[in-house]
Amino acid sequence: MTSTKLFQPLQINGIEFKNRAWVSPMCQYSAENGFISEWHRIHLGALATGGAGLVMVEASGVTAEARISPGCPGLWSDEHVEKFRPIVDFAHSMGARMGIQLAHAGRKASTFVPWNGSGSIAIAEGGWETVAPSAIPFGTYATPRTLTSDEIAERIHDFAAAAKRVVAVGFDVVEIHAAHGYLFHQFLSPLSNFREDGYGGDFAGRTRFLRETASAVREAIPAATPLFVRISATDWVDGGWDLEQAIELSKQLKILGVNLIDVSSGGLVHDAKISAGPNYQVPFAAAIRNKAEIATSAVGFITEAAQAEEILQSGSADAVMLARAFLRNPRWTLNAAEALGEKIAWPKQLDRARTLPA
Repeated sequence: MTSTKLFQPLQINGIEFKNRAWVSPMCQYSAENGFISEWHRIHLGALATGGAGLVMVEASGVTAEARISPGCPGLWSDEHVEKFRPIVDFAHSMGARMGIQLAHAGRKASTFVPWNGSGSIAIAEGGWETVAPSAIPFGTYATPRTLTSDEIAERIHDFAAAAKRVVAVGFDVVEIHAAHGYLFHQFLSPLSNFREDGYGGDFAGRTRFLRETASAVREAIPAATPLFVRISATDWVDGGWDLEQAIELSKQLKILGVNLIDVSSGGLVHDAKISAGPNYQVPFAAAIRNKAEIATSAVGFITEAAQAEEILQSGSADAVMLARAFLRNPRWTLNAAEALGEKIAWPKQLDRARTLPA
């Protein structure tokens, strides 16, 4: 038994995670036509050697139009998903669990890879038509087309089909991306959803698309497979989506078979004033965990071992997700164990690098 919370195993549904230090999904913008590249194999493989309990693959489009950019992965065919199989197998050989984020960018789709530009790519230049709950653009991005109710039903099917595919190649966790101003978040927030049908208006209408998708995905995957949902707990704008609504949504998602809420914030409004800093989103994860009585993960400016341990010891979350810290050091977890005085297994190829006796 470990003396720290960070290195205690965590059981969620039918899967045990060897620890609670998890890799957050991070866009790499290095796919081509939706197919992952050699970069993904090396990048994800390195993360898998670093001791993390879960490696979450970046936002991957359930359809071609769902991608944030032309450089984002796709899940709309068996051929696209099959490319992940050797990566998943390797991660399992390292004792890491693998998850993947099913995504639709909505009005924030068809954008440039960051190092090639910013904003929307025109259709004439290789971009594509974007869709949303209402024809309201994100900042200066292209104005999206409003989805019909029949098209919403098609998108629900797309998410369920993608979920089946990723489980078939061995992914341990399925996460629905409903945060950061992407399609589900656009439906959730009254700032971007002006619909007058059953998918807009009040809280029940604005949350319907996500609730129906969560039900469809839960039905499409094995009962033992953990289902996560990443949400933004607040838009950071008065009159928008907020923590109270996020708590109520989390309660309803739990009833539908969601096992963990991955709690982030923001992304819907391009000029929102966000008070970012270490642990700035942790109180949201704590509130949802305590009031919705569902497991949560905390994200955002978590960089140090002692910081991660304190978050868990305080009961604010069940796991911590780190992003930039893992980009800087894919073996952050191995170093964190040493910093906290824990002795954990290292890959034998790396064992000579230990600073503590084995």
